[in-house]
Amino acid sequence: MEWITVPEKGFTLREVRTLTNRNVNLSEELEKSVSAILEKVRDGGDAAIRELTKKFDGVELSDFRVTEEEMQEALAQVTPEFLEVLKEAKANIETFHKEQVRKSWTKNFRDGVELGEQFLPIQRVGVYVPGGRAAYPSTVLMDTVPALVAGCPSVAMTTPPGKDGKVNPNILAAAYVAGVKEIYKVGGAQGIAMLAYGTESVEPVFKIVGPGNAFVAMAKRLVFGTVGIDMIAGPSEVCCVADANADPTWIAADLLSQAEHDPRAAVFLITPDADFGKKVEAEMERQMKELSRYEIIKSSVDDYAKAFLCKDAAQCFDIVNKIAPEHLEVELPDPKQYLPLIYNAGAIFLGKYTSEPLGDYMAGPNHTLPTSGTAAFSSPLGVYDFVKHSSVEIYNKEAFQKISKKVQIFAKAEGLTAHAHAMEVRDED
Repeated sequence: MEWITVPEKGFTLREVRTLTNRNVNLSEELEKSVSAILEKVRDGGDAAIRELTKKFDGVELSDFRVTEEEMQEALAQVTPEFLEVLKEAKANIETFHKEQVRKSWTKNFRDGVELGEQFLPIQRVGVYVPGGRAAYPSTVLMDTVPALVAGCPSVAMTTPPGKDGKVNPNILAAAYVAGVKEIYKVGGAQGIAMLAYGTESVEPVFKIVGPGNAFVAMAKRLVFGTVGIDMIAGPSEVCCVADANADPTWIAADLLSQAEHDPRAAVFLITPDADFGKKVEAEMERQMKELSRYEIIKSSVDDYAKAFLCKDAAQCFDIVNKIAPEHLEVELPDPKQYLPLIYNAGAIFLGKYTSEPLGDYMAGPNHTLPTSGTAAFSSPLGVYDFVKHSSVEIYNKEAFQKISKKVQIFAKAEGLTAHAHAMEVRDED
């Protein structure tokens, strides 16, 4: 872990970005490779999907939609205990996300003028569920339940097949619990292309959500405009603000819980106490050797772990807001008092018992979060990502007559005489 002492005057945003060195790593070479895949699927449809799945996944598929038989086979393989956990998690996620639902509204703003907004679910959305280093049934729930709460009538999910040509049973069990009926065994950039452009057997979607590797991230970036996307997700990251009142064993465990996601996952400790920080570092070294994903964790910690030594809590949260972490844990005494100081974080976990994995699985708020500093301007996935809204404007005759001349003046000032004419013909009525 690299130690960084924050100077008295603090760091600028530019300096923090340089020190933390986070990016999604979407190179020109990657863009060229992904562009070729997208073009192949757009032009070749189902045949291209089969060819690319054989090339990248080593699997030959005649039909890449998951059948009811495959779903039942998967359900028979998962334990009843896990199925019950999935159901409880789904209920928690659903309950939380129902609070995000917006209702359409109109009201009278002026005499004869009624204005408002109409909120409607996106009619067809695509959800990408990664399946590379690990299978993520939690992502199935987090990315599909809000779409169904929003009322999206059509939700298509795609995920990479295993070497046996089947989807991980835990993934299918989560889809079953969520209520997703349309599932495809297509991963990578070709999966994104299938959702964006459609094929002979798959209708295109209007928006794609869900995390993935660099190929998936690049594909989402390139199809944006043809479809909407939620975000360009980078490697996972966690930031802990803690002092000697916290347990270094617990803090170390929380930091390592994110490091195991990816060799490029970022781990940040921010503390005003150097001795405490060194205890956390020693605990990380001890604990990682006992964990099954040791090599991934070690790469993350060696290359992307940073410890910021600050003079006080105010300086700690100044660094937090400049990092804008995906996950933020605050383990200081009376942590809720610091909430007003936090401007930039994807998900905030307050208190020593609010460990970050709670948010990954069971708490209810979404775990698909902005990474790489994008929490400074974007938000967790939610119902609002599956809804669009239209403005509603209603003028009666009297209200029109009061405003018509002013609209004409405005239009003519912009040189748009046809706009003015549209008002004039009604004045002449």
